[in-house]
Amino acid sequence: MARTLDDAAIALAGAFQSAWLVNEAAVRGRVPPAPFACVIEAIFMVDPPDTPSVYGGVANLDIGLGLLERHLSGKPPAEEMQIVRYVLGVLHLERKLVRNRELMDKLGAGIKRIRGQAEHFSTTHENVIAALADLYINTVSTLTPRIIVGGEHGHLTQPANANRVRALLLAAMRSAVLWRQNGGTRMQLLFRRRQIATAAQRLREAAQTS
Repeated sequence: MARTLDDAAIALAGAFQSAWLVNEAAVRGRVPPAPFACVIEAIFMVDPPDTPSVYGGVANLDIGLGLLERHLSGKPPAEEMQIVRYVLGVLHLERKLVRNRELMDKLGAGIKRIRGQAEHFSTTHENVIAALADLYINTVSTLTPRIIVGGEHGHLTQPANANRVRALLLAAMRSAVLWRQNGGTRMQLLFRRRQIATAAQRLREAAQTS
């Protein structure tokens, strides 16, 4: 796939949407089905024809693109700062993950195995989400520093919801890998944030009017 700033923005929006859903699950104990399905399904898209296809189209990333635009434009509300911390944590761990061949192989084999379950049940079936959560625990969660999720204790200790949180962190990692594959770097976040925010705004507006 050719690398463009739009592709990098789409991938980063995927990470933001996943992080937002982590926060929703942790604080409110629930997630909207459509945005949730979008980022979970992205985990299984290992050989996409283009970046938008990873998420089933740009329109499915409306929440993530909106968050990305706000945060890179310098106008994020205070209540969304936890989402930023999750994204930055995942981007940091992604660099460690891709350098660990053993973990990457384990992750790839796990995703291939769980894809079979998803084809039998559905992508967001509780058995599939539980399997993704276990895969996160045995791969990404072994890296340091671990991502600490804050929220309501009752929600975080409820098994099915805890599985959703871990599966969503795995989805965020998938988007972080895609961000890197599309040329995304820490330097881009520092020096091209305005261009990325503009791309996110344009992509979102185009998807809303199409």
